[in-house]
Amino acid sequence: MIKVLINGCNGKMGQEVAKIVGLDNDCVLIGGVDKENTGEYTFPVYTDYNDIKEEADVIIDFSIPIATMKILKYAKDKKIPIVIATTGFAEEQEAEIRAASKEIPVFKSANMSLDINLMCRIVANLAKQLSDNDIEIVETHHNRKIDSPSGTAMLLADSINKALNGSMSYEFNRHDKHEKRSKNEIGISSIRGGNIVGEHSVIFFSENESFEIKHTSYSRSVFADGAVKAAKFMASKNEPGLYDMNDIG
Repeated sequence: MIKVLINGCNGKMGQEVAKIVGLDNDCVLIGGVDKENTGEYTFPVYTDYNDIKEEADVIIDFSIPIATMKILKYAKDKKIPIVIATTGFAEEQEAEIRAASKEIPVFKSANMSLDINLMCRIVANLAKQLSDNDIEIVETHHNRKIDSPSGTAMLLADSINKALNGSMSYEFNRHDKHEKRSKNEIGISSIRGGNIVGEHSVIFFSENESFEIKHTSYSRSVFADGAVKAAKFMASKNEPGLYDMNDIG
């Protein structure tokens, strides 16, 4: 049995991961970490990672960047593989994660959906074929999401930009600009409202038509399921390295 520790267990995604782990015959949930122990769980919950008594085979992190950095230190100290599903990292935090992957196995993805990662490959291929088109990304999430644009929007943008040899710039705000749209930009727009789990569209505009690729998430369970798949993949990794969804399908 793969022993799983969840960082951010009180959050909506942490709770979803706990459900999926509980239904998986190959995994057992040995504990969680969060800023508060509500006493509502059947597994031990710690407010300080230094107090963790159980020995995990893998850590799943669905939290906030500051909490990720804390559990990353714990993972390095204990030599435990970690799956990072948190988004909204500053560049120095991204650098710290990359550095950690030289010491332990690290799996990191801005979106744990296998379909979203398929979408990344599709839009990258389309960008090469529709290189003269204007490209816009629109993402919509619930009103409690704290980072903008979403990590998934940036994942899509980076996939397109890589396919176009890094020639594109990102435009997040046209409010203060008084000039026509550059051909070498990807516009990224964010919408926040209600209880929408997640919706991402990549739109290619030419003079006379448009082509849209769209993904809609109806349940958080799709991300939890992907995170558990990643955890099972990572549990057997002994050598340091940086992995993502492309490594599991």
